[in-house]
Amino acid sequence: MDLDKSLFQIGEPTFRLYSWTPNSFTLGRSQKIEDTKQDGNNWAKRETGGGLLFHGHDISYSIIVPTKLLGNKSVKESYEYLCGFLLHFYRKLGLHVKYAKDINLEFTKSFYCQEGFEPYDIICDGKKIGGNAQRRTKITILQHGSIPLKKDARKFSGHSLEEFNINLTRKESRKLLKQSFIEVYGVKFEK
Repeated sequence: MDLDKSLFQIGEPTFRLYSWTPNSFTLGRSQKIEDTKQDGNNWAKRETGGGLLFHGHDISYSIIVPTKLLGNKSVKESYEYLCGFLLHFYRKLGLHVKYAKDINLEFTKSFYCQEGFEPYDIICDGKKIGGNAQRRTKITILQHGSIPLKKDARKFSGHSLEEFNINLTRKESRKLLKQSFIEVYGVKFEK
């Protein structure tokens, strides 16, 4: 999360994929560790909002983009645009996914990220399989999210690709996410 914070401050266009050690979790920007019942010191605070999110079974992404590259897109339009590669990724896996805003779901907040529904959460068969959050300044947008690959035994961990009989390794998921990003946005990566 410190790397995301530093990259956000620099503001160069960045697409980053990363994973976590088992039994880790992150808190949203306004959450306090004292408010959780989680044990251990394997946690971090995100630059964005949202609820507590369990890691170790997922792959995470972050996108940093200068706001000028998105033209006059509103906050909602920028979410839809920046999540486009995720819909493409899930559809390449054969899943019929939609944004929560496009189906008849009641939007709810929850202390746990995977338990609430926000407009640009990714839904498959009524189950949330991906969430995203943004932090913005006048010049830079940071968006990140998590793709749950395997079921996590912890309560409030949500649903995973494994539940849809899709078993991807982290390496396979990184490759497919990168391909989806290239295909949707027509970018060329530099390391």
